[in-house]
Amino acid sequence: MMQLLDCFIEAGYQITYSTPAEFSPHSENLLTKGIESVQIELNNESFDQYITDLTPDAVLFDRFMMEEQFGWRVETYCPDAIRVLDTEDLHCLRHARHQALKQDRALQPSDLFSDLAKREIAAILRCDLTVMISEHEMTVLQETFNVPSSIIHYAPFMLEPKVSSAPALTFEERTHFISIGNFRHEPNWDAVRYLKDTLWTGIRKQIPQAELHVYGAYPPKKATQLHNPKQGFHVKGWAPDAIKVMQEARVLLAPLRFGAGLKGKLVEAAQCGTPSVTTSIGAEGMYGDLQPAWIEDSPETFIQKAVDLYNNQQDWEALQKDCNKLIPQRFDKAEHQANLIKRISELEENLEEHRLKNFTGSMLRHHTMKSTKYMAQWIEAKNKLPEK
Repeated sequence: MMQLLDCFIEAGYQITYSTPAEFSPHSENLLTKGIESVQIELNNESFDQYITDLTPDAVLFDRFMMEEQFGWRVETYCPDAIRVLDTEDLHCLRHARHQALKQDRALQPSDLFSDLAKREIAAILRCDLTVMISEHEMTVLQETFNVPSSIIHYAPFMLEPKVSSAPALTFEERTHFISIGNFRHEPNWDAVRYLKDTLWTGIRKQIPQAELHVYGAYPPKKATQLHNPKQGFHVKGWAPDAIKVMQEARVLLAPLRFGAGLKGKLVEAAQCGTPSVTTSIGAEGMYGDLQPAWIEDSPETFIQKAVDLYNNQQDWEALQKDCNKLIPQRFDKAEHQANLIKRISELEENLEEHRLKNFTGSMLRHHTMKSTKYMAQWIEAKNKLPEK
């Protein structure tokens, strides 16, 4: 989200950040970027007057739930505003993988066609453009759900090549493994439990002096209870400087068993010159032809790869070279910012024609089927009232 805000600022947009969420001590101070933050309410007609007075040229919804809540209001009171959805990741894909994992089975194609998918795909079709962070999810939308390419746009992380002017620490200067991620994000919490219950004992047995440092915001009590220095398993909680702790670690472990989108921890690791061991889900949409990480799904192989990477300087340095290539080749800020602004500008010039071609979206915004259902139920209920 911060990268999208920077993108629009640099393109000359005036931005108002409207949110129903409570402000957190960890929130960014958007005023430093010249962005006004406004508290708005869910399910409240006060938004109608607010958006009428604001009269934006474009509205970006953060995740499909916000489009469900506010999209129809924006269309009603600012019909000419371009409506853009930022999915962050494809929620229905993450949900389907989570359900399959809970049932200890492989993901089936039918798992994707859930009620959550119906809601999310409907939100995508109702919008003028949806920003997708992962190439894999672009493919899922087009091939599984038949979403036209004309209403989706690939906009991954938009990053500067370096996060620090100092040279990356060498193999010998680094110690220990690291795991990092917000504990409120279920895939991260599952990965921490998987590390503790299944993977760490096997790693520690081969490298008795190694430690795993687990960082993440909002650690619940069940997470802090996993802290066990005797086993080398250190639950550190919130990291005031995530880049610093990443730069000092030798290997990032990211054994994600479900999820979607792109993984910020893996990009940060590459920025810091820290090779990783992750899963195919962790690496999805991330690396292209580069190899800044080893990718393993079976627990036995994951353990051995983690040990080998930690101990083998030659392999570690080979992966670190590709770490340095990842941002310029895959997530170059200038390239992806220019592509997104160009796409928005094209919409501004041809919005009416663009909407005419998205007839499915028009039907979904019309709500004809639901309106007839509820009208029938209203008449039925009215007819049951006693006559006066």
